[in-house]
Amino acid sequence: MSEPNERNERRVSTEKLPGRTRRRFPDISSRAYEHPADRSALVALRKLSGFDTVFKALSGLLPERSLRLLFLSDSVRVSDEQFAHLNAMLRDACYILDLEKVPLMYVTQDPKPNAMCIGMDEPIIVVTTGLVELLDEEEMRAVVGHEVGHALSGHSVYRTILLFLTNLALRVAWIPLGNLAVLALVTALREWFRKSELSADRAGLLVGQDLQASMRGLMKIAGGNHLHEMNVDAFLKQADEYEAAGDLRDSVLKILNVLPRSHPFTTVRAAELRTWAASRDYQRLMDGHYARRTEDKDTSVSDAFKESAAHYADTVKQSKDPLMGLIRDLSNGAGEFGGKLRDRFTGSNGNQGPSEAGSGPSPEPDPAG
Repeated sequence: MSEPNERNERRVSTEKLPGRTRRRFPDISSRAYEHPADRSALVALRKLSGFDTVFKALSGLLPERSLRLLFLSDSVRVSDEQFAHLNAMLRDACYILDLEKVPLMYVTQDPKPNAMCIGMDEPIIVVTTGLVELLDEEEMRAVVGHEVGHALSGHSVYRTILLFLTNLALRVAWIPLGNLAVLALVTALREWFRKSELSADRAGLLVGQDLQASMRGLMKIAGGNHLHEMNVDAFLKQADEYEAAGDLRDSVLKILNVLPRSHPFTTVRAAELRTWAASRDYQRLMDGHYARRTEDKDTSVSDAFKESAAHYADTVKQSKDPLMGLIRDLSNGAGEFGGKLRDRFTGSNGNQGPSEAGSGPSPEPDPAG
């Protein structure tokens, strides 16, 4: 009698595909894969007294019904009859992440590769034709898992609010103070949303369980359907070069470049996902040791913030970015603030006097390379 039960258990916990087997994660909590900054923000919001009431009231102002009607009337709804291969991927992703209610999914005509998960009451996943035509099956599986990860984390609510506030900012642009207030909210939400994208990339990897496919998908989003002209290792080296290159001026430019974006830069996403895939946390998760949804109610806000603070401290410690290096040096009490700031901003060496400039090798390498 035990043999059939054992077979049933295997069938529930894994799914066989050509050449490989994938694991399922029953009762997995989104906390298991969320980026620390994303997770601490969400835990805090969920614990706020009256949070649900406020957002239900706000939902009356949001154009969610309009968006649902728009996609229903002017896009193609994924089902067994339409885009059946995407429907199979969607159901598979929900099965692996144990999301009981499968979200509606639409394909919309747009040559730009993109996907999103929106909705206040129930999430809707939308993918563009540009994305469907760009990615192969395993790359697309990671993207669908990415969007299901957004749904499981509850990100669709905040994404809808971000869309609403972005449109509102355009409408009140002629009101100086009103525009500034809305833009401040949009900027804060975008910073959170960039972190949520890193969380969803992790969910995509949990669904596809093919790191190379996830990397290929990100590479194609950056460089188009020219895999024969691209290389994953070289692409990841770009992320390392981006982080380490330049002086403090470049660090400031990086911040300014990313502020208007809802997504992190593609090479940065690839590097972050590679780091997580090599981590002990990922290995433990794949071995079946992960946070469960049944434990979410016992989640500690303070623990989430501590974990987030520890993550940022570790990021500053390990970062090769000149600005992070300056913060690290100052926190260690190294050097005089004005001199450090001047040297890092100009890329010069503060130990080198005017008469010594160009007279010999510098004691430290020029951070600009």
